[in-house]
Amino acid sequence: MIGHLRGKPIILEEQNEIIIDVRGVGYSLLCSENSKGDIAGKASASLWVHTHVREDSLILFGFSTLAEKQLFLSLIKVNGIGPKLAIGVLSAMPLSKIIQLIDQGDAKGLMKLPKVGKKTAEQIVLSLKGKLSFQESTSQDFSTKKDIISALVNLGFRMADVEFAVEKLEEDVSVQEGVRAALAELSQ
Repeated sequence: MIGHLRGKPIILEEQNEIIIDVRGVGYSLLCSENSKGDIAGKASASLWVHTHVREDSLILFGFSTLAEKQLFLSLIKVNGIGPKLAIGVLSAMPLSKIIQLIDQGDAKGLMKLPKVGKKTAEQIVLSLKGKLSFQESTSQDFSTKKDIISALVNLGFRMADVEFAVEKLEEDVSVQEGVRAALAELSQ
């Protein structure tokens, strides 16, 4: 199974599809609009990958953040939601807003998502309310970690190494403390 790819992104006009060129091999991935926006215009991109295998197909789904991948995996466990619908849900609004609607039990808010009717929205709330353990990392703490990752990548460290070091940080770390701690980890 493919779990992570890093390479040159090629954004396709087709909805939700990109190609990541990894040393001459192009991997086609379905991504949310949020992930496409995160990697658009970059010379190199790092994506978390979910490999979806069925009898008749093998489809790769790509995510610019681990939190987005975790929410995707939670959504596809809900009755009536397949991987393509889950990508559509993730494309419709920011991750933190989707999680907020789920945790508040706001089925009406979820019904505003594309192809999500009343029964599906209620099923999402029933299945996921209070069970999204990565919630904190998607809100303010997530943006802090994103800033730390950005700073370290701009210093010349590889994205995979940086993400590994940042995952070890405390949830409530400041950007300055996080950069210092991650630099200490990366220099070992």
